[in-house]
Amino acid sequence: MDRAKRLDKIPPYLFGEIARLKAQAISEGRDLIDLGIGDPDQPTPEPIVEKLCEAARNPITHRYDETEAGWPEFLEAVARWYRRRFGVGIDPKSQALLLLGSKDGLAHICWAMIDAGDVSLVPDPGYTVYKVNTLMAGGDAYAMPLLEKNGFLPDLSSVPSDVAKRAKLMFLNYPNNPTGATATVEFFHEAVKFAKDYDIAIVSDLAYSEVTYDGYVAPSMLQIEGAFDVVVEMHSMSKTFNMTGWRIGFAVGNSDLIAHLNKLKSNLDSRQFPAIDIAAAYALDHVSNNATLELYRKRRDILVDGLNAIGWKIRKPKASLYVWAPVPDGYTSAEFAKLLLVDAGVLVVPGSGYGQYGEGYVRMSLTVSGDRDGERVAEAVRRIKENISVKW
Repeated sequence: MDRAKRLDKIPPYLFGEIARLKAQAISEGRDLIDLGIGDPDQPTPEPIVEKLCEAARNPITHRYDETEAGWPEFLEAVARWYRRRFGVGIDPKSQALLLLGSKDGLAHICWAMIDAGDVSLVPDPGYTVYKVNTLMAGGDAYAMPLLEKNGFLPDLSSVPSDVAKRAKLMFLNYPNNPTGATATVEFFHEAVKFAKDYDIAIVSDLAYSEVTYDGYVAPSMLQIEGAFDVVVEMHSMSKTFNMTGWRIGFAVGNSDLIAHLNKLKSNLDSRQFPAIDIAAAYALDHVSNNATLELYRKRRDILVDGLNAIGWKIRKPKASLYVWAPVPDGYTSAEFAKLLLVDAGVLVVPGSGYGQYGEGYVRMSLTVSGDRDGERVAEAVRRIKENISVKW
C-alpha cells in the first residue's frame, strides 16, 4: 500500500551509522559510555511516585479525563508554579493546557497553525521536531542560524522581510538543545517586538528552564511586556523531575494559541491518566530535584574540565543537559563521533543531526546510565585522552 506523501518530508535518519556501530559494539560485549540521549538517568523523586500510587487507587482517575483542557488540579498547580517561579499570572482556565509531554505540544502547534505555503522560523542547530512537523503540515521551514559568535542566538535582523511576512510561527528554545546556550531578557524583548511587527506567534520551548547551574536562573518569555499577545510557552515535567516516561507537560500563554492547540488535540488524544496529573501537580507544588541537578553539575565539571585539560576548548554551559563541543580539524561531526565510538567506546551525537549549522560540533549529554557520582564521566575522559590522538 502507498503511504501518505507527507511521510516523504521527514528527513532520513542521520544517526543510522552511529546506531549500527553502537548495536555492533554492544553485541560484541564492549563497555560503551553513552553520552548521547538526553534522558534523565536518575529515578523520579520518591514522593512523586508515592503520590501517583495514592491517586491511582482512587477510582475517579480510572475513567477518561473529560475536562476542557486538562485535570484542573494540575492546571491550577501550573498557575501557582508560574507565579512563584517567574512572577507571571496565568489563568488556568484559558491560558493553560495539559500536554502529553512538551514534544506533543511542539509538534501539534504546527498542525494547528501552519497551512501550505506558511513558514516556520526554526533554529539551526535545533530540536528536529520544529522543522519536521512544519514540513508535514505542508509549510516551509526557514533556518535561523545559531552561531557561536552570536552566543548561539538567532540574528532576527537577518531574516528576509518577505520570509518574515509569510511566517506564522517562530520557535525559540532557551536554555538550548543542543548548544546549551542561554538567552538574555534583552533578546526576548527583541523577539517579542519582531513577532508583533510581523504578526508571528512565538513558540517558546522552555523544557530546560529548571536545569541550571552556578546560580543561573532562566527567564520566561512571558515575563516580557506584551508577550501574552504572541507567545505560547511549552514546558516538560521530564527534565525538571526525571519524569520522561510519564509523558506529561503543559503549554501556557496566549489564550487564542492555547485554544487552537486544544481544538486540535481534543480530536487526537484523550488527555493523560489523571493519576499522573495529580502526581505532577504535587511535584510542582512540593518537590525539589536539587540532588539530581547537583549530580549533573558535577558531571559537567568533570567532563568539561577534563576535556579542556586534554586540549579541547569547550565553554561550560550554565544550563541544559548538554555540552556542545567543537570537533578537531580534519573531521566532520559524524566522522569524529564514529572515531570516539570505535576507538574510545564513548557515544556522542554528531551536531549535523540538528541541522547544517550543527556541523563542526558534537553533543555530549550529562545523563549517563550507570553513573553514580561522576565516575563514568571521568572514565569517558580517560578513554578519550588515552585513545584519541588528534590536533586540537
